[in-house]
Formats: sequence, C-alpha cells, structure tokens
Amino acid sequence: MTVTATSVDRPDQLEPQTARASRGARLLRLVPAAAAALAGVLLYVSFPPRSLWWLALPAFAVFGWVLRGRGWKAAFGLGYLFGLGFLLPLLVWTGVEVGPGPWLALVAIEALFVALVGVGVAAVAKLPAWPLWAAALWIAGEAARARVPFRGFPWGKIAFGQADGLFLPLAAVGGTPVLGFAVVLCGFGLYEVVRLVQERRRSGEVRRSAAALALLGVAVPVIGAVAARPLVSDKAQDGTATVAVIQGNVPRLGLEFNAQRRAVLDYHARETERLAAEVKAGKVARPDFVLWPENSSDIDPFAYADAAVVIDRAAKAIGAPISVGGVVERDGKLYNEQILWDPVKGPTQTYDKRQVQPFGEYLPLRSFIGALNKNWTSMVRQDFSRGSKPGVFDMDGARVGLATCYEAAFDWAVRDTVTHGAQLISVPSNNATFDRSEMTYQQLAMSRVRAVEHSRTVTVPVTSGVSAIIMPDGKITRKTGMFVADSLVQKVPLRSSETPATRLGILPEMALVLVAAGGLGWAIGTGLRTRRSTAG
Repeated sequence: MTVTATSVDRPDQLEPQTARASRGARLLRLVPAAAAALAGVLLYVSFPPRSLWWLALPAFAVFGWVLRGRGWKAAFGLGYLFGLGFLLPLLVWTGVEVGPGPWLALVAIEALFVALVGVGVAAVAKLPAWPLWAAALWIAGEAARARVPFRGFPWGKIAFGQADGLFLPLAAVGGTPVLGFAVVLCGFGLYEVVRLVQERRRSGEVRRSAAALALLGVAVPVIGAVAARPLVSDKAQDGTATVAVIQGNVPRLGLEFNAQRRAVLDYHARETERLAAEVKAGKVARPDFVLWPENSSDIDPFAYADAAVVIDRAAKAIGAPISVGGVVERDGKLYNEQILWDPVKGPTQTYDKRQVQPFGEYLPLRSFIGALNKNWTSMVRQDFSRGSKPGVFDMDGARVGLATCYEAAFDWAVRDTVTHGAQLISVPSNNATFDRSEMTYQQLAMSRVRAVEHSRTVTVPVTSGVSAIIMPDGKITRKTGMFVADSLVQKVPLRSSETPATRLGILPEMALVLVAAGGLGWAIGTGLRTRRSTAG
C-alpha cells in the first residue's frame, strides 16, 4: 500500500498571507485619497507662471473619478484633499512675510469650500448629464468663496488659470463664471467619456443618450470658445491714447520698504523724470497720461508739502497727468487712494480702494487675533477704510477705470468701472511685499482675463514688477522685469462697446448657481425616493 503525502497549510503559513492581503486592501483604500491630492496639485500646476492651462482638464477628470460612487463623508474628505493639493502651493506666497500660520489657516478655510463641492459632485454623479450639474456646483463654490468670509477671497478661480488657454474668449460671453464652468465641464466630460468607453468594453453596450451627453460635455465648451472669438477685438472705437506705465522699484524687498516711504516716492518720480528726458530727446513718444502703481506715495501729499512738491515736479517734467497711488488720511480714516495729479491744476480727482484686503489692509476680529498673536496686530496697526464709488479718471480725453491690486480678483470691482464709462482699465498694484513669488504672475493673469472679459486694454503698473500693458485680446505687448526701475510707453486702443459679459453682469453666475441647486435638489429627491421604495 502506497501512502501519498499531501501539503497542508499550517496556521503560521496562513497568517503572513492574510497580513499581506490586509495591507494590500489598506493600500488600495489610499489610492483615491492620493489621487485626489495629486489631482489638486495638477490643477495648481495649470496656473501661472506656467502656461499649462490644459492640465486643468485631467485634474477635474481625476476629481470626478475619485468622487463617483462615494458617500458624503468620503466625498467631503476627498474634496478637502483636492482643495489642499490645489490651494497649499497656490497660496504659499501669503506666508512670505507673515510666516506659515496665516497661510495654513487661509488654505484650511478655503479648502472647506472645495470639500463641500466634493459632497455635491458625489451626490449628482448618479444623474443623467452629471458633468453639467457638477461643473455648475464648482462655480457655485467659487461664488461662495468670493463672498465669505471677510467679503470673500476669489483667488484661485479656475478662470484665472486660463489666460493662455483655448477657452479664454468665453470670458467675454459671461465673465469668469462662464469661463470657469466651461473648463470644469470639459474636464468632467472627459472622465465621463472614458468611463463609458470602459463600460462598453465590459458590457458591450452603452446607452446612446449617455454617450451623446458625455460627448456634448466636451464638445460644447470647445465649440463655444471658438464661436466666441469674434467678441474679442483690439480695434480702436474711440481713438487711441499713448500711455506710460511707471515702475520705480523699491529700495529693499519685503515689508521693510514701508519704512522708506520717501525713497519709494523718489524712485517713481526719478523714473518719470528719466522718461521725460527721453521724450524731450525724441527717443520715446510723449504719453497722454502716466500711471503710477499702488503705494507709489505712502506719504500723504495732502498732508505733507514735500511729497506734493515731488509729485508736482514729476508731472510738470513729463507734461502729462499722473495717476498716483497714495496713502491718505482724511477725517481720521486711512484710505488707499489713487490721485489724479494734473501738471497745471495739481490734484483733481481721487479714487478710494473699495475692496480692501483682510489681514493686509485691515484686521478682522482684531481683539481675538491680538490675543493669539500680538505680532499680527502690530503689522496692521490701523485699518484702511473702504471707498464707496467706482474710480474712473478723465485723463487727457481718455476715461481710465481703476481697480487697485486685490480688487482685480473681484468681478464687480472691475466690471463697474466699464459700466461707468471706462475706455481703458488700470490695475495699479504693489507686490514688493511678496518678493519674487508666483503671486505677481497669478495677478497678471487675472488682468489678462479682465481684458478679454470687457474688451479693454488693461495696464498693470507695479512698484517692483511685473508691470505690463495688455491688449483687449489678453496678450501682453510690453512688460518689465522684477525689482528694476523701468517704464513702458505704448499707443493703445480706447474702446466703449460692452461685451455680453459686461452687460449681463452677475446673471451668468446666478444662473449657474441655480443650475447647481437644481441638480443637487434632483439628486437629493432621487435618493429619498430610492430609500422609501427600498424600505417599502
């Protein structure tokens, strides 16, 4: 009789296999989290100073993939990770001078909006044409971020990463909401196309309606962008103006330059006088008006005669009116003010910045924050007050709209300069505090989008760079380097027609918020009916 030995797994052999399977399962569960964070980083990389605008599409495709089929808790977490991956590197410049605390706190708050959008996207992902509802939800999240807390923080709108992109002409159709919506819709649509292709391979069939809607989600934004191109025009409608943009530079980097206010003023006057000498020598065309940046005179020229003398001398040398960025105290209140300084009449018009920057120009919750960190309260010793009227200067026959620095991120603050007659827009800024960070390039991209949105030339005079002149089609024709004294002179078109985006104002954003609410309501209603039928 022959006995055959058989191999029997012992318990001590099974345990390592079970442990490996358990570790593998845990690693698989981490894949969606890692994908969400990396997709957020991919979205960040699509933003300036890089010209990789198209990376926003795969970023949202991956975001759609990780959210599909998730419950609200998982969707919230994955959305938060996506928001962190995007906003942590995008907003790192906010901690350049004040340290990581405010930067991390800002990102933590802003990422909550993205997390809530993630919950909404997961909810609507089961609906027909879900990319439409999901893209509208993203824009609803941006609309909320642009308004709360502390009057909003719209930095990082998807539209602001598209200055070099195919979809840019859509800014003239419905502003940043429509431009951003098209990009997000196309990204989610790409994922839906890929998902349906995989489904067809597995099952051999896909509903035609679902396939058609997925393809439309990709095709309609592209076709719309191509169709919108005629709305973008550099043609002069009210003649032209020769504009000079002055970048005087600052004596040193960082916040310390505020202690050298007179030096900053002198630098801008000196650069203007240098330009005047070139004009006199016939090397450069004489400008019709001159634009100085925000904070080019932190010394109040209405209170200090020596500052007024410096500005007046520069205006007389160039023989043209100058828009001067000043810090002015009036009736016990501090204002970030643009002052129109005529070479003959002196100061004739002013514009007070209306959207002042929280934690930079004013400190919310001052007593509470002071209890946490007295250094923050010492950095913002006195709050700036807000202006109440749009700024449009009459400069040698041209009407120049003003949106000071941070205001360029807010749709309304730029739009109402155009509805009040601006034929050209200026965005005077002061970026010296943020060193050579990406902030300057992000803000410059905003101005390029605003140029197309309202079909206006946009000038960007900055204390330390990058200063630029942008045509109504969003193209930069002249720009400076960073931390150099320089000037830009160019003849630019003056335009008075209004784009659909200008005329429609807030309506496209409101419509998309309503679409988002409709999709979310539909998803919630469907879920409740399913639960009732299951329970019954």
